[in-house]
Amino acid sequence: MALPKLSRLELQIMEALWAHGPSSIREIQQAFPEKGRPAYSTIQTTVYRLEAKNALRRAKRISNADIMEAVISRNQAQRTLIEAFLDLFGGKAQPVMAHLIDSGKLSLDEIRAAEKVLIERRKTKS
Repeated sequence: MALPKLSRLELQIMEALWAHGPSSIREIQQAFPEKGRPAYSTIQTTVYRLEAKNALRRAKRISNADIMEAVISRNQAQRTLIEAFLDLFGGKAQPVMAHLIDSGKLSLDEIRAAEKVLIERRKTKS
């Protein structure tokens, strides 16, 4: 099954579920900062879209409140987002890595850690 592409608001809703676990739509809405918090109906509509995308599901119902839970993990969503982003660069990571280095957002320690992962991957493929 292909993982769904998620909008910014959808990712924020998923983040609330990953951080707090199964939650009602009202609890998801309350997880947003008070300033700029989306309306309940906006969250509700977006939650139902996420349900249609199989990113979350109704875990149970308490009274008239649906309790929603994430179906996909944060890691899965991040991987999908990164793959879509790299597609903008023809699938090549080099321009992105160069920017991260130039902007100071990628440290030498992080580069060394990535190098270790690459070396380990090479060993396991041999």
